[in-house]
Amino acid sequence: MGRCYDTLSFLSDYGTDDEFVGVVHSVVRSIAPHLAIVDVTHGIPAHDVRAGGLTLARSAQYLCPGVVLAVVDPGVATSRRAVAIEVGDGESVLVGPDNGLLAPAVALVGGATRAVSLTGTEYHLPAPGPTFAGRDLFAPVAAHLANGVDLGEFGEAADPSTLLPGVMPVSAAEDDGLHAEVLWVDRFGNIQLNVGPDELGDVVGQVGGRCQVRSSGSARPVVRVVAFDEVPAGGLGLLVDSYGLATLVVDRASAAVDLGVSAGDALVLTPTADDPGSVTSVEFGRNEPV
Repeated sequence: MGRCYDTLSFLSDYGTDDEFVGVVHSVVRSIAPHLAIVDVTHGIPAHDVRAGGLTLARSAQYLCPGVVLAVVDPGVATSRRAVAIEVGDGESVLVGPDNGLLAPAVALVGGATRAVSLTGTEYHLPAPGPTFAGRDLFAPVAAHLANGVDLGEFGEAADPSTLLPGVMPVSAAEDDGLHAEVLWVDRFGNIQLNVGPDELGDVVGQVGGRCQVRSSGSARPVVRVVAFDEVPAGGLGLLVDSYGLATLVVDRASAAVDLGVSAGDALVLTPTADDPGSVTSVEFGRNEPV
């Protein structure tokens, strides 16, 4: 008998137009009626494993201990592995496809204690077809885990080092400046970058420092701020957000719409020669495969 859990946190790209989320809820509750289900989000763009992995990583340290069910699974019904990953010596277990979705969150909370490939069909639902693994495989496994079935009962042990890593872009200081990427645009249009606060000092200086944002050949002034309402009317701000990352913002409007950028866009932050550390130009562009 393994550890029992009271909470299941559920993230997916299922949206809310179809019955998918409700059906998964019902399968889980039919097996583990005591479970409280927290819907983290079902608004991940369809098939976007990268976005799902980043969302789960941002959320991981704030989720209740328990079972985490994450499904963004464009490889459903293929040879991709289905896995359950124990973290924190059993404090939580993440269940989902082994496609890079789970790995960033697992790394953020300190790595895996154990992992299994979900090959034991005893805990799967019979299914007329293989394309709804969220309902037929991941949901019943998550529910049985919550009921105390030991992780080892669900299939073959998996070496955590073989789990598929997530795609986590890293900023890079090069001769022409700091190369960064748009990680996320939230519903308010704030543009989160893969740049930490320590890196900002080299390109824009302290709060109150000014820089420029250059997009499609035009330049816009930017000021480093602490809060949204410190951004001048009609202007752009650069702040450290609630996740500790640099974010371009507009007060009560969308910086993403203003600048015409979206997740995955590349940018370069370049201090000007005449006032390094206080003025920066930012060049935006779409990342291209190499």
